[in-house]
Amino acid sequence: MQTPLKLVRVWDLPTRVFHWSLAVLVLCSWVSAENGLLKLHLWSGLAMLTLLLFRILWGFVGSSTARFGLFVRSPRQALGYLRAMKRSEDHLYAGHNPAGGWMVLTLLAVLSLQAVTGLFSNDGVRFFGPLAARISAAWSDRLTTLHGTVFDVILALVWLHIVAVLYYRHVRANDLVVPMITGRKPDAMVPPGPPLKFVALRWALLCLVFAALLVWWILRP
Repeated sequence: MQTPLKLVRVWDLPTRVFHWSLAVLVLCSWVSAENGLLKLHLWSGLAMLTLLLFRILWGFVGSSTARFGLFVRSPRQALGYLRAMKRSEDHLYAGHNPAGGWMVLTLLAVLSLQAVTGLFSNDGVRFFGPLAARISAAWSDRLTTLHGTVFDVILALVWLHIVAVLYYRHVRANDLVVPMITGRKPDAMVPPGPPLKFVALRWALLCLVFAALLVWWILRP
């Protein structure tokens, strides 16, 4: 008889919900902007900003694999990991590998820039971001241009992310999608070591509430 596959918990629920919610919001922002649904675009952007603030907080107080301290490595280590991949060497990581960690940081930074510039943007006709009136029209126009340029960067990063996921799935035989849904990986894909620590969900809820209140405070009249 075949031995049942043993699964190990690696991703907590808040990290997984953040990941898929952010993907939905990026898609929603894209579709709403392309179709002139600017109210929906605004609310999508505000929700995205709230989630990004939550993820930054969770990166310091969350579960093991969510913490920046676990997966953010030096650029030299990230390059070393990529060179090892080129030589077909396998290195196991419970969460993000060193290269993936830098992708996470890049996406968080670029998406945050996109959300913040959107607060000051305008469509040149009737729509103005909630903070556009606090700066000059010239600066609002500059940030509007930057807002559009940054989104092109986001699309490039999203495609790069998809290509990387497909590469790991079909070339490295390492499925990254299913664990981000179920939270679990086969134990053969997890390196030995101390057990991962998972933080209670109430702390994630507190981080989310704090992030939402911070966005509300920024936007208050």
